[in-house]
Amino acid sequence: METKATTKKTLKGTVVSDKMDKTAVVAVTRFVKHSKYKKYFKITKKYKVHDETNSVKVGDQVAIVETRPISKDKHFAIAQ
Repeated sequence: METKATTKKTLKGTVVSDKMDKTAVVAVTRFVKHSKYKKYFKITKKYKVHDETNSVKVGDQVAIVETRPISKDKHFAIAQ
């Protein structure tokens, strides 16, 4: 059987909260072009990210990578 090579989604963002144990909240901002008015605007989405060693602090720029579901809300981990 052939195995399918899966590419995991990688995003870059800023840590906005590190108050939970082994979890950080990362805000990822992207530019989107409006379909009618052709103006670019920012969309920010927050992701709960698994941080095993509690190593990141608020304001850090981090890369996050998609993983298996760790909890109800956590599907990303800090990229090492």
